[in-house]
Amino acid sequence: MMRIVRDARCRHSGQEHGGFLALVLALIERNGLAMSDIHVQRRMLTLPCYFRPTKLWDMLVMYRGQLVAALEFKYKVGPSFGNNFNNCAEEAIGTAHDLWTAYREGALGEDSPRR
Repeated sequence: MMRIVRDARCRHSGQEHGGFLALVLALIERNGLAMSDIHVQRRMLTLPCYFRPTKLWDMLVMYRGQLVAALEFKYKVGPSFGNNFNNCAEEAIGTAHDLWTAYREGALGEDSPRR
């Protein structure tokens, strides 16, 4: 059974993203990770990066002590949707490159398999 680690004082502990969080939890369970630990507690959501010191995520999924997903949720609505979408795409690409570089360089731990 999934274990969700929450911090009631944290803005990103599911209050804003309740429906989205439920959808993600269902997807995690359906994809064979029902025994995973889901972290939504602010103090557990920071990962090291390479081009910047750290990145704060909205949810981390750990399975058998290994990080399998780092998720950030964004709302994109309103008249400036195009600009918001472009900014979000640039941020996602930059964050992915930053996290992958940190992983490749060993910032996430020495026991992480490299390919």
